[in-house]
Amino acid sequence: MTPSTVKFHRGAGSLELSYGDESSFTLSGEYLRVHSPSAEVRGHGPGEEVLQYGKKDVKISALEAAGHYALLIYFDDEHNTGIYSWAYLRELCDHQTEYWAAYLEKLNAAGQSRDPEEQALKFFNP
Repeated sequence: MTPSTVKFHRGAGSLELSYGDESSFTLSGEYLRVHSPSAEVRGHGPGEEVLQYGKKDVKISALEAAGHYALLIYFDDEHNTGIYSWAYLRELCDHQTEYWAAYLEKLNAAGQSRDPEEQALKFFNP
């Protein structure tokens, strides 16, 4: 589903997508970065995903059209290899709450943090 309007909020480093069905979504740079469709994040097959952490302050730095079907998003951490199709962007919009919660659970399970200056430790009692 192609958005009717795409707005890049440079100061916030976020992306706002509006659709013909009157829905509108704002996606943070961090959310888009940790859900990048790139091989660096998704791996080359199932089970090869790489958990992204320390991306709390990542913002979008630029956008580029990829034909009429997608966006290439440049992030200020120099990541720019994921091509976000319109369909994938709509999926990220529609499932933002559940995808974000699942991401936070994965971070917690891995003992990682969104904050690049913070490291989480887990202690186990034998």
